[in-house]
Amino acid sequence: MKILKNEIQEKSPQLKRELNLLDATLLVVGSMIGSGIFIVSADIARNTGSVGWLVLVWIIGGFMTLTAALSYGELSGMFPKAGGQYVYLKEAYNPLTAFLYGWSLFAVIQTGTIAAVGVSFSKFLAYLIPEVSEDLVLFAIGNFKVSPAQTLAIGIIFLLTYINTLGVKSGKWIQLIFTLTKIFSIAGLIVFGFIYFEADVAKLNWENAFNLQKILPDGSFLNYENLPALGGALASALVGAIMSYEAWNNVTFVAGEMNNPKRNIGLSLLLGTLLVTLIYVLLNLMFTFVLPLQEIATTPKDRVGIAASQVIFGADGTVIIAILIMVATFGCNNGLILAGARVYYSMAKDGLFFKQTAKLNKNGVPAFALWIQFIMASILCLSGKYGDLLDMITFIAVLFYVLTIAGIYILRVKRPSAERPYKAIGYPVLPAVYIILGLSFCILLIIYKPYFTWPGLIITLIGIPLYYLKNKVKA
Repeated sequence: MKILKNEIQEKSPQLKRELNLLDATLLVVGSMIGSGIFIVSADIARNTGSVGWLVLVWIIGGFMTLTAALSYGELSGMFPKAGGQYVYLKEAYNPLTAFLYGWSLFAVIQTGTIAAVGVSFSKFLAYLIPEVSEDLVLFAIGNFKVSPAQTLAIGIIFLLTYINTLGVKSGKWIQLIFTLTKIFSIAGLIVFGFIYFEADVAKLNWENAFNLQKILPDGSFLNYENLPALGGALASALVGAIMSYEAWNNVTFVAGEMNNPKRNIGLSLLLGTLLVTLIYVLLNLMFTFVLPLQEIATTPKDRVGIAASQVIFGADGTVIIAILIMVATFGCNNGLILAGARVYYSMAKDGLFFKQTAKLNKNGVPAFALWIQFIMASILCLSGKYGDLLDMITFIAVLFYVLTIAGIYILRVKRPSAERPYKAIGYPVLPAVYIILGLSFCILLIIYKPYFTWPGLIITLIGIPLYYLKNKVKA
């Protein structure tokens, strides 16, 4: 009987280790760079009122992300399993904490990001094909309206989900092609921006570069009256930047399909986050060399990338940046779709998600997990609330990052003799720095931007009764 059981296990589909270091690094980069970097600088500029602080906010966001990534390297070496952060939380704390993370990922973090990125693709395609605009109504049922942009977004998510059911190799080739294309395209945009920079604009922007103030809709400046107002402004500015760095941890979800995961996950996190930080900082420096600060802050629909591209390339700039953002969002969504399903798969293996989610198809991928992720992302697309969801995601994601990094200290005590092929760089100082920065960010949001926090907390806490209900049913 035991022999028969072993034979069945051998014949059943297994996760295939087909991702190398380059694939992992491109997954980190591709999952992070979407449309946000071309848009959120407008809001950062409005809240900070200076080019120095605009760039500094991106540096702070990059430092926080890099610090977290260096810390995750230790955890990825200890637990090189599919599910990544979900597994780390389970090992450091308990199954409930891990379930709350997985539930939040499914309910809003991953699926909400997939929905928002999908609609972003449609928004910029509308510059080339106006018929897919989000401002049009494809059909309506009472007050419920669906735009062509939402429908197209669902179609793109469906296509990428289907491609990823064909095997991890299919997903990795999409990631390779689109991520390399957007890296070289953004690099080209940065180079052209610095070549054709406006000397008068750059001089004016950088004359008083670190005077923290608010830019009003008419382009005028308003000084902050007190320290709490400054704190709220910086928290608001960091929301967009941190959201643009979000999804750097997705590579940990695919550890079960990685060659030499103990080495390659930590290294890909380091290389990927370093590269994205460099790209983001250089791109924003370029913005300050071609656009007046007030124009960055007040550009229509916050589309700073389009405004900069028009200065650099003239009338063709809109088309160039629209195509670039479409490439960026398509590749970004592929990485999100590929990685997210592995968390639900790991949860199901622990009996904490739909049983069918734990099964792999003939291509060795969790197809059911991919399709239920598609369904949830589609619902969020149709809800029209994807912009609001992104605000909530930032708070929840940082909160779980803080918990996960605190888990390093817990595991050093709980499992002092555990194999650690890669130890957190700068331990115990750097992980502590991230925890302090992350908690400060979350506290500032709770105080000054409660509408960013309470909805996300409520969604996360809904997971508690779901966890106990699932355990009761399982018993």
